[in-house]
Amino acid sequence: MKWRVLSVLAFGLIVAAPQGRAAEYPTRPIKLVIPYAAGGLTDTFGRLLAEYLGKDLKQAVFVEDKPGAQGAIGAEMVARSDPDGYTLFGTSGSVIILNPLLYKKLNYDPARDLRMLALVTEVPVVLCVNPSMPVKTVAEFVAYAKQNPGKLNFGSSGTGSFTHLVAEMFKQVAGIEMTHVPYKGAAPALSDVISGNIQLMFESVSTSVPLIQSGALRPLGIGSPQRHPALPDVPTIAESGYPGYFVRVWNGLAVPAGLPDDVTRILTDSLDRVMNDPGFRAAIEKAGFSALRPRSPAAIAEFMEAERVRWSGVIKSQNITLD
Repeated sequence: MKWRVLSVLAFGLIVAAPQGRAAEYPTRPIKLVIPYAAGGLTDTFGRLLAEYLGKDLKQAVFVEDKPGAQGAIGAEMVARSDPDGYTLFGTSGSVIILNPLLYKKLNYDPARDLRMLALVTEVPVVLCVNPSMPVKTVAEFVAYAKQNPGKLNFGSSGTGSFTHLVAEMFKQVAGIEMTHVPYKGAAPALSDVISGNIQLMFESVSTSVPLIQSGALRPLGIGSPQRHPALPDVPTIAESGYPGYFVRVWNGLAVPAGLPDDVTRILTDSLDRVMNDPGFRAAIEKAGFSALRPRSPAAIAEFMEAERVRWSGVIKSQNITLD
């Protein structure tokens, strides 16, 4: 009888242990890895998320920038970390969707090594040109490009980057030829558009709005389904004659795939509260992002698959690779 009682008690302790650990989580500071350099869009997103997530979890959340290899270095770091809830990944669509399509060999597999907990923000892109170009609308731009095939140069933050691929997609839907000029980051590319060394670039709203407002860039169309509050007079590319064109830069939060379900639940519930917090939504929108509402795991999986399909088509048609 004594051994039976002890066995029952031991079993109870084993069952209760994970729940006890989850109830205590988090007991120490949490690291949020950002796979890009400080000061960029994803870093800005990460710092805002860390601030509000830390408040909700009542524990410090600090950002660690780990740039390199189009975000692959940071992704691998998180994928190989202990799945204990103390290493989170503030990621972008480039790292989760584009890298597996662009690299033949990666040291991480998003589908196997990472679990996406939330899609948090998105930012539409704007087709911007140097103000000296003799075009003021998307239709005029396409007509001009067709009259000058291959003579227009568009910049990007690097081969295979989002700003590269959104331009390649526009080339396809508009039936035009342009020459890609890759840069080491968006800043030097935008600088060359402003100086007139190249003619155009597709860039995020949050980065381009100050330059548009100063007159350094001329916006022709925006890649969102609706016009953007910051640029109410700029028509969407869809309403300009290309209804299938809709592109956005998105950011989300992921964790190592082996994270226990009970800790995952705590993080997911906290994320839901943060994403519905009016203060967080106001802060994100002030920084130029569109704040998203929480989605179910099934809705996130459906969104990710749709993204893979549309971007794989662009990458394969142009035979773009980073190996």
